[in-house]
Amino acid sequence: MLELKNICKIYNSGSVNEMCLFDDFNLTVPDKQFVAVVGSNGSGKTSMLNVICGSIDADRGDVIVNGTNINSKRDFERHKIIGRVYQDPSKGTCPSMNILENMSIADNKGKPYNLGRGVNKQQVERYKEMLSQLGLGLEDKMYTQVGSLSGGQRQALALLMSTMTPIQFLILDEHTAALDPKTADIIMELTEKVVREKELTTIMVTHNLRYAVEYGDRIIMMHQGKAILDREGDSKKSISTEEIMKVFNEISVECGN
Repeated sequence: MLELKNICKIYNSGSVNEMCLFDDFNLTVPDKQFVAVVGSNGSGKTSMLNVICGSIDADRGDVIVNGTNINSKRDFERHKIIGRVYQDPSKGTCPSMNILENMSIADNKGKPYNLGRGVNKQQVERYKEMLSQLGLGLEDKMYTQVGSLSGGQRQALALLMSTMTPIQFLILDEHTAALDPKTADIIMELTEKVVREKELTTIMVTHNLRYAVEYGDRIIMMHQGKAILDREGDSKKSISTEEIMKVFNEISVECGN
């Protein structure tokens, strides 16, 4: 279980540009729940993910995983149990290395390298089997530099790499935003498959309202650092993109847009 308790985050504290994004923000995500998070730019979606992952520190409040406070743990320590896929396909992979080298690095996450080889060629067939399940032909490109792959192929590889080692949480930060619609649909189908097969607790930030409605067990809408809509179970299943757009439009009118 993941819990955010009384989170407070102030940007540019003490300056004329001071902004309080989170003020006693609370969120609980039960084990194996797949949460889709939507909201306008600046609503706090990515900042929330960064607080969870340790990329930024909250000014006050606690991040709790399975009853243990992880505030003191840095981002590289948290990533032993957290996998993250970013909006930019290049952020989850190393473009100058080939697929085998990238997967080897991901497979050794959190393990000491000492003086051993970083690439274990005995794992090639296992990696090929994992890649073949993506259905993108990557199993035949093990020695191809990742930088020469398409955006969709790189994002699929990043998704696979983020879940190669045992993790508890998967963080998806607009991971389909940079892809064309057809490729984005493929990545979302792969996402659903990975999340369900590995039984991962997942938070997916997205601007695609259709994905937010069609995927996941729960939907949250953020606005000015608050969750103004929170639906799960049957209530989530019955929600429509039109209903979400109505809330967006009401917010826009209130903000004078």
